[in-house]
Amino acid sequence: MAVSIRLRREGARNRPYYKVVVADSRSPRDGKFIEIIGTYDPKKADPNSTLKLDRIDHWISQGAQPSDTVRSLIKKNRKQATSAPGEDPASAMPESPAPAAAAEEPPVAVEPAAPTTAAEESVIAAEEPATPPTQPE
Repeated sequence: MAVSIRLRREGARNRPYYKVVVADSRSPRDGKFIEIIGTYDPKKADPNSTLKLDRIDHWISQGAQPSDTVRSLIKKNRKQATSAPGEDPASAMPESPAPAAAAEEPPVAVEPAAPTTAAEESVIAAEEPATPPTQPE
């Protein structure tokens, strides 16, 4: 039995969605399959595919031949898996200088304090030591 790893079309008209399956190469495109090992959505932005790489390795070791499209999806997913987990390659780019310029804003002017009442002034005066008035020279 010749086994292949290929795309099985799902979805509606003009809205393609594919499942990556292991199937007998003689079965129809959307027919009987052995195992579902991933998905591929060509209309979605990256990452647009999910693959079980361990199962793909198993089936390739058993002699399964991936189709050209599936082979390129496998390469793409392996490349994403080798990058740091949880790190988006697009976010790894250096930051633009715009956020740094925002950090260097001039300090905001401090508003004058509200006028104090006579009672508050007497409390403040009692707390401060008495200083003799200075004579202008």
